[in-house]
Amino acid sequence: MKQQQQPCLLFYCQHSLGMGHLIRSLTLAKQLASRFRIVFLNGGRLPDAIPFPEQVHLIDLPSLEMGADNQLLSRQSEMSLAQIKAMRRQCIQSVYRSVAPDVLLIELFPFGRKKFAFELLPLLRQAQRSVPKPVVISSVRDILVDRQNEQQHHDDRARWLIDRYFDAVLVHADPQLTRLRDSFKPRHALQTPVYHTGFVSPKSDSADSEQHSRSGIVVSAGGGIVGAPLFRCMIEAYPLIQQIQPIPITIVAGPFLPEDDWRYLQQQSQRLSNLTVHRSVPDLRAVMSKAAASISQCGYNTTMDLLQTGIPSLVVPYSQATENEQQHRAGQLADLGAVMVLPEQRLNASSLADKTLELLDFKPSVNMLNLNGATSTQVVIEDLYDTANMESSRDSVA
Repeated sequence: MKQQQQPCLLFYCQHSLGMGHLIRSLTLAKQLASRFRIVFLNGGRLPDAIPFPEQVHLIDLPSLEMGADNQLLSRQSEMSLAQIKAMRRQCIQSVYRSVAPDVLLIELFPFGRKKFAFELLPLLRQAQRSVPKPVVISSVRDILVDRQNEQQHHDDRARWLIDRYFDAVLVHADPQLTRLRDSFKPRHALQTPVYHTGFVSPKSDSADSEQHSRSGIVVSAGGGIVGAPLFRCMIEAYPLIQQIQPIPITIVAGPFLPEDDWRYLQQQSQRLSNLTVHRSVPDLRAVMSKAAASISQCGYNTTMDLLQTGIPSLVVPYSQATENEQQHRAGQLADLGAVMVLPEQRLNASSLADKTLELLDFKPSVNMLNLNGATSTQVVIEDLYDTANMESSRDSVA
């Protein structure tokens, strides 16, 4: 039953391709737990390497993710996709009735996660019928996916859903670098308030301000699910780099790297004396803070680690027709002088070796971006909740 001492915040998060959505959501949940009782609906695989905040109540939904064909799939072979979807929808509605949230925070939808509308639209209708109605908020990253020919229809539909069901949109970006309007352009202006919180960067166990003796290059790709091309290319570039600049290279594969690719990296580490590989590490930022340089993709969470550590960085943004936000983010950061960029289309052993050697002399610009998005998010949500609570109290007295 609902506890009266602390208002309840129901947090929905569905990650599929990488870990950026999950890490950002958990960072926010941990921050918000100082004011709210957090119930966290997790819709994707939860890697063992991810420490889950003790003060947050986790509810794992039957896991769904996106396949290579951009369609939903489940690893639970004993049930059909239709059965999984029905079970998830029923579970979400049951949890909502049980906790009666004061705040409903939904990650990315309706700006993304269209394929999860089967469970999110019923949840939003359930919230709209509730008395009292919770504060309903959409939480989105800095840059939205470019949907090409479907972009206008998608933006118009998302705008309609936001104005119908949501009380606020929180954009986790520094408006000096990017705003929602840069990648979201509906034909009719959004009426729902939009707040740019600054970037959400998890706190690290390492002291970022400490002066370490930096050495070696760390190569990473977030969760690793699409990191194999970068890792394999680094293996091919390895002898070209070592013959000019012998330097230790550490690859952090990520928990979602396919098993065949992980075995390949293990074999190469036994063959190459200056190469170390890890499946995952407890704190990638701590590893970066001790390295001379970083080579990575340009996902949201990796970018936060790069900016926090100030490490000389080469990014190879993952770029596909339907997944191009990393490419836009990398371009914005390169314009600031924060990173070097090697487009994925130009990735090969020779280009990677050349860029790696160039990276060792690269001096990134001083980061002036707002990385305190978790704190700002808490302030905004508390204000929205307090305002709604006062209005509800006034109405009940009247």
